[in-house]
Amino acid sequence: MILRHADLSELETVLDWAAAEGWNPGLADAEAFYAADPQGFFVAEVDGAPVAAISVVNHDEKNAFLGLYICKPEVRGQGIGFALWQHALRHAGDRGVGLDGVAAQQDNYARSGFRRQGASLRLTGLLSREDDTGIVPAEHADLEQLIALDARAGGVRRDAFLSRWLAPGPSRQTVRLSDGTGFATVRQCREGLKIGPIIAVRSDDAMRLARAAAHRFPTAPVSIDLPESNAMLRARLSDCGFTPAFETARMYRGTAPKTTASLQAIATMELG
Repeated sequence: MILRHADLSELETVLDWAAAEGWNPGLADAEAFYAADPQGFFVAEVDGAPVAAISVVNHDEKNAFLGLYICKPEVRGQGIGFALWQHALRHAGDRGVGLDGVAAQQDNYARSGFRRQGASLRLTGLLSREDDTGIVPAEHADLEQLIALDARAGGVRRDAFLSRWLAPGPSRQTVRLSDGTGFATVRQCREGLKIGPIIAVRSDDAMRLARAAAHRFPTAPVSIDLPESNAMLRARLSDCGFTPAFETARMYRGTAPKTTASLQAIATMELG
């Protein structure tokens, strides 16, 4: 068994594994993930082929996020995934590390020092189009402002990740409030759309941003990942017919960043 860094082409393969498990990654997520921290992606190789993967992305000097932890079914239960887990976590150094963990793995994560500090809830449904006055496409000149908004909301400054995540493309668009107080990114996925992050002071602005973002693409089911504490946006989405798809535990080893109510929806369960 060899534990080593993954390159971008291998990350694309890992996202194929994730899609087979029902994770439904975005069509251009790999490039944004890899831009966040190119040294933060790892694979376990057996007999010359990758069989397990994980990411531990260092966003700044104090904060990292663990994701994309997956083993091919035929090698599970052999200790390969845990060996890779231990290897990759060393990349974070003494940073606090967050993750979104499925219920079946939460006890395992706790044995590695992670503690539950909330949850992330995925809601899925359709969004009708409404008046989007005061919402405009984000431009490159807005990047610094959007990164700062995200940092104030989520407690972590993520320049490298967001510089690529927010860049427009055929499968990804970002819209912002014209008063500069919020934004949302929508991306096409292998199935439907995902919107995140959504940063806004008020839940009604969050809904307006979500509707405007969703209609940058043809009508399709939309998934939005909310912090469990965001009861107001959850209620508004439920009123629109959104239903829970699944829930993960937000867990941290070390100090968790301080978030605010402006974090209406997270960007991605893989990188926070």
